[in-house]
Amino acid sequence: MIADLKPNEIFVFGSTLGGRHAGGAARFAAGRFGAEEGVGEGLTGQSYACPTLTANFEMVSMKALEASRDRLYETARAHPRKTFLLTKVGCGIAGFAEVEIRRLFRDPPDNVVLPDDWA
Repeated sequence: MIADLKPNEIFVFGSTLGGRHAGGAARFAAGRFGAEEGVGEGLTGQSYACPTLTANFEMVSMKALEASRDRLYETARAHPRKTFLLTKVGCGIAGFAEVEIRRLFRDPPDNVVLPDDWA
């Protein structure tokens, strides 16, 4: 688990579309890295919310996850001096299979760092 960040690092976590950061990595991001309540996707503080659950806490579709991944990758490309540290988004509370999510996040931009056992 990522405990500390350098000034140029961003903690990427799974969120709800409603931006309720009540558990797991989302709660950690809110308490430690400035993730703002009510922001379900995008940059806040030193964190990036990647929605894996709807506002009603239901799994988002794979198509929605792909679109969110694309927006994350676009954001990373727009901020080349930042390093985006991807957690295993969707593999905890959201309930996605890790193999599905690992496959989804293949071929990231150079400044997106995958979990150690996904590389």
